[in-house]
Amino acid sequence: MAKARTTDIGTLQELVDQSGRFERLMVIPGSVAVLVAGLLAAWAQGQPLAEADHCWLLTSLILFVALGVLVPTVFLPHGRIFEQALEHAKQRGQVTPELRTALRDPAVRNARATELVVVAVILTLMVTKPSDRPALARREGVEPPTF
Repeated sequence: MAKARTTDIGTLQELVDQSGRFERLMVIPGSVAVLVAGLLAAWAQGQPLAEADHCWLLTSLILFVALGVLVPTVFLPHGRIFEQALEHAKQRGQVTPELRTALRDPAVRNARATELVVVAVILTLMVTKPSDRPALARREGVEPPTF
């Protein structure tokens, strides 16, 4: 948010540099670590990925991978546009209207909102494990309720 409000090109450049560093050092490796740790945890617990009673796990995995589609389709192309606008603004020594437009790109904003919603859905699936209840009841010898 601060990037969209700043009027000083030097401050904006520093914010862009720091956010890029955070993306490279935390977000990308963290996403890979979450995927690997999640798959290892599922394997260690004997959770099947694609069994009818455990579809929450496969659904979560599909949603997680689907988020990766946003990188080549939204973030990389719009990032290039932003970088060009930033270079132009640095040459002029001021925040340009083109740079402001790139900072407020609705496609990127919508993709970030989609990420938040999908992560919330994945977390909800992980916590509630909606389709695990019948399988758990059968393992414990209790007949699951039917509706």
